[in-house]
Amino acid sequence: MNPTRSGRPALTRPDGTPLRVLVVDDDPDLAEVLSGALRYEGWRIRTAGDGASALAAARELLPDAVVLDVMLPDTDGFAVLRDLHAVKPDVCVLFLTARDAVEDRIAGITAGGDDYVTKPFSLEEVVARLGGLLRRAGMARQPDEGPRLVVGDLVMDEEAREVTRAGELVELSPTEFELLRFLMRNPRRVLSKAQILDRVWSYDFGGRAHVVELYISYLRKKVDAGREPMIHTVRGAGYVLKPVAR
Repeated sequence: MNPTRSGRPALTRPDGTPLRVLVVDDDPDLAEVLSGALRYEGWRIRTAGDGASALAAARELLPDAVVLDVMLPDTDGFAVLRDLHAVKPDVCVLFLTARDAVEDRIAGITAGGDDYVTKPFSLEEVVARLGGLLRRAGMARQPDEGPRLVVGDLVMDEEAREVTRAGELVELSPTEFELLRFLMRNPRRVLSKAQILDRVWSYDFGGRAHVVELYISYLRKKVDAGREPMIHTVRGAGYVLKPVAR
C-alpha cells in the first residue's frame, strides 16, 4: 500500500495508475492551491481557466473527475459539463459555487453534476468529496483493497462490481454498492450514522441521518429480502452487518 504524503492510503484507478483530475477555475491562485492539494494525494492534475481550454485539456487528459467552477469568463460551468460528457460520459463532476447561489447548486445537479462545494471551502472537503464520488462510481480504489469480500453467504466482487447472496445476484446502485462495501469491510462492527456518512458520502454529520436510514432500507430490501437478515439496527448506536448464525 502506498500512502500519500498526508499519511492516508492513496486512492488510485482500478488498474493502479494515478487518478486523473481536471481543475477548472478562472482564479489562477485558487486553481493552483486546489491542484497542489490534489497532487498531494498522488493524483495526476491538469488545470484550465476557461471553458475552451477545459475541453482541450479534457480531450488530452480524459479525466476521471473534474472540479468545475460555475462562473467562467467565456461560458458557464453547465455548458462545459454538457461538452465534457460528450468527451467522457462517465466523468465525475464536482461544482464550485458561491455560497448564496442556491439556484446554481440546483442547476448543477440537474444538469448532471455529481456534487458541489460552496466557496469558501476547505481543501480537505474537496479532496473528501472527490474521493467519495470516485469510489461510488467504481473509478477509484485503495491499493490494499482485494477483489472479493465475503461475509457469510454474501459475496462482493469489487472488480466486477457484483454482489451475490447464496449464489443469487443482487443488483445495487453505485451508492448502495459503496454502502454495502463499507459494511462488509467491517463485519460484526457497529457503525454509526456519522461514520457511514463520512466514509460513503464524505459528508460531515449534521442533519443528514435520514440519508443513511434511507439507503440502509434500500439495502435491506435487496440483501435481506426473503432471507434471514444480515443488516441489523443497534438502537442509539448505528448498524451492523453479521453473517447468519448456522
